[in-house]
Amino acid sequence: MSVSLSRVRFLIVDDNTHAVNLVKAMLRGFGADQLYDAQTIDAAQRRMKITPCDIVILDYMLGAEEGVTFARWLRNDPDSPAPYTPIILLTGHADRSKIVAARDAGVNEFCVKPVTPADLMKRIAWVIDRPRPFVRSNTYFGPDRRRHDDPNYRGPERRAERQSKP
Repeated sequence: MSVSLSRVRFLIVDDNTHAVNLVKAMLRGFGADQLYDAQTIDAAQRRMKITPCDIVILDYMLGAEEGVTFARWLRNDPDSPAPYTPIILLTGHADRSKIVAARDAGVNEFCVKPVTPADLMKRIAWVIDRPRPFVRSNTYFGPDRRRHDDPNYRGPERRAERQSKP
């Protein structure tokens, strides 16, 4: 990884204190020391307004709420202080519907629980070293959901800027 994590501000959003402490221990092991946490969506929103963080590590389930509610707020709300902030979602629920819902809310990367330091570091490196461009449409704002560009695809969903290329 080409960037030191000592200057990166992380917000960990999880209602489980043990999980927060585990993620903080991993981040400290990577050299990060600017670590903030929140146990609710409201607290995470307040924290982002006070100290906008550089990367959000977000749990899928926050009590009765879903973390994607926070992701939608961060990406789309006029009061959001940092709509381009990378979001890494931690989830023990890796079924397709939850992954699609999180992706459509603007989540950048996913880590399936139990999270290992190697998996978390890989996702952090991706959002820092290989950020995907952001896309805005009538129904979506967030990182480009396509991970790979297939030059052979010519279907109806092909982006206009790509269609103009030979």
